[in-house]
Amino acid sequence: MKITHVRATWCRVPIPYERQHTSDFGRVTTFDSVIVRIDSDAGLTGWGEAKAGVGSAAACAGLAAIINDDYAPLLMGQDPRDISRLWDTMYNTPREGFAIANGHGLPQLGRRGLSIAAIAGVDVALWDILGKSLGVPVWRLLGGRRVERMPAYASGGWADAGTIGAQLQGYCDKAGFRAVKMRVGVMDGSPARSAARVRAARKTLGPDIKLMADAHGTWTVAEARAFCRMVEDEDLFWFEEPVSSDDKQGLAEVRRCSTVPISTGESEFTRHDFREIAELRAADVLQPDLAIAGGLTEGLRISALCSAFNLRLAPHLWSGAPAFAAGMHLAATQSAGFILEYSLGHNPMLHDLIEEDFPVVDGHVAIPDRPGLGITVRDSFLEQYGVRA
Repeated sequence: MKITHVRATWCRVPIPYERQHTSDFGRVTTFDSVIVRIDSDAGLTGWGEAKAGVGSAAACAGLAAIINDDYAPLLMGQDPRDISRLWDTMYNTPREGFAIANGHGLPQLGRRGLSIAAIAGVDVALWDILGKSLGVPVWRLLGGRRVERMPAYASGGWADAGTIGAQLQGYCDKAGFRAVKMRVGVMDGSPARSAARVRAARKTLGPDIKLMADAHGTWTVAEARAFCRMVEDEDLFWFEEPVSSDDKQGLAEVRRCSTVPISTGESEFTRHDFREIAELRAADVLQPDLAIAGGLTEGLRISALCSAFNLRLAPHLWSGAPAFAAGMHLAATQSAGFILEYSLGHNPMLHDLIEEDFPVVDGHVAIPDRPGLGITVRDSFLEQYGVRA
């Protein structure tokens, strides 16, 4: 089997004004991601997804260009089932004018950032082809699913203190969610205001609903520590990204000062970033976004770190359908995987991009038996929302 075509498409989907929300990233007016298509001479097509970063659309054009101009020529004519070799080929492509030493080159564009996200999108598509070629779901290739359905948490929660409880309770009532996540951070102006919103949410939800809070890495260490002190009696299931992902020592300090579990990882690249977090004992839950961190291949390596350091795995799934499906397959097969994120924001890339859906029933998502990732991308969606440079 040979690769005959590789194409990355930046999709930009406008969010209707009434469905927009304001968070630490500001007002979110579009949902952006790069959808990767790989065709083979066996008539099989694989779909992947790459993201320039969480909450970022500015670099999507460059990300698509890396896949189309730099990686596609390397992949043409290769066997798409040789996933590990192709991952290394993209990562280790030598710079022009430098010879390969001992079979290894240097990363062409960098060890983090867009080059890794581009590899991620290609990698997920290759796993999709491999599953389809064998007629089995990707979870079978990863060792078999541990459960037939997984609990999911409703990810949203931007309302003010007066209405946040009702907003989160509405998530629970809608699909039986038993866990919900709300946003905190600089959007509130101070840790005290964020803590007040958490207290209001807990008062409405009661003690039996798991409650998470996400600050998107926007606080200083002192602010994050202050917030933890204020909410220690509110039984937070986890506190996500208290400080910048560049301040891993600060993250470790926040974790040491509080009994609130810490989660992080949506902005990290490759197993090397996650290894540093694990070694610093800076988090309790690792949250790789497979469309950013290096795809399913790198996700398996990060999962091994979770197991080795006795941490839990909860992939970041605020994404389109290909990355959501990849994260779901990974979480369902790994001993550290335990819960799925389910976006309650306006997300056509999850619900309208593909023919299938991922319904939530009694707070759980079924792990499908369909071959590959189990998705069928609508070409009409790509035509409608694809950005033409």
